[in-house]
Amino acid sequence: MDRNRKIDIMGIVNLTDDSYFAGSRCLCSDDFDRTVECALERTGRLISEGATMIDIGACSTRPGSVPVGAEEEWRRIGPVLEKVVREFPDIPVSIDTWWASVIEKAFGVVAGIVGEDKARNTLIANDISAGEDDPEMLPVVGQLGIGYIAMHKRGNSLTMQSLCDYEDVTRTVSDYFEEFSMKAQKYGLRYWVLDPGFGFAKNIDQNYQLLAYLDRICSRFAPQGIRTLVGVSRKSMIYKLFGITPEESLAQTQVLHLKALQNGADILRVHDVAEASRTLALYRRLEWR
Repeated sequence: MDRNRKIDIMGIVNLTDDSYFAGSRCLCSDDFDRTVECALERTGRLISEGATMIDIGACSTRPGSVPVGAEEEWRRIGPVLEKVVREFPDIPVSIDTWWASVIEKAFGVVAGIVGEDKARNTLIANDISAGEDDPEMLPVVGQLGIGYIAMHKRGNSLTMQSLCDYEDVTRTVSDYFEEFSMKAQKYGLRYWVLDPGFGFAKNIDQNYQLLAYLDRICSRFAPQGIRTLVGVSRKSMIYKLFGITPEESLAQTQVLHLKALQNGADILRVHDVAEASRTLALYRRLEWR
């Protein structure tokens, strides 16, 4: 594994009122101006703490959550995205959605501020369904020429935790992205990132197996220029294991972040940027030889 590889920290901004970690929520349902202000404040703080990417989502995707729909997602995302891009035009922004229409509108906003060429390097579609939930997503991303994050899951938020039957979860996920790479070529995706989907259609043991053998996935795809994103921050694979809450899971999250970096992760998607930045700094020191 290349110890000098580029590593990004992606800070999470949730425009929701039901995401599992309350500290990431910025939605004020009775005062949308305050929502925008809160999201902008959080974005600025995350960048000052070391975030090199920002992820904005308007629909919780935790198991059991109910989708809000494309129109409501855009109603929440549009004003926040405009403010964020105007205030921080050089920071890449990913939009956490599986709706192609949301990505099309997001590109229009970003391109209107920084121009189409820069928008292609600024905007990223972060799709938990890897194009399976909206058949227009991959064609739209290919046409726009923006970045794309493809995540592995099965089913939807209401069914995924009943779909955890794997002979070898690491091999299954790796093979899934081998098949996805052919879709990426078909639709002309300029660049894409893989996300193994920790917590999505995987039980606790499978999540830890996947993390323990993450290097097998990274070493398979890194030579092709495909980066790996890991999102384990404060997830149930931690708090359910220890019988604690997401709010009590910060220390254990950093242990998993260190393991992810050691096994080849290129992007950490996190709620707590300052702590993740320090974990990354320690990883660099430990791996200097």
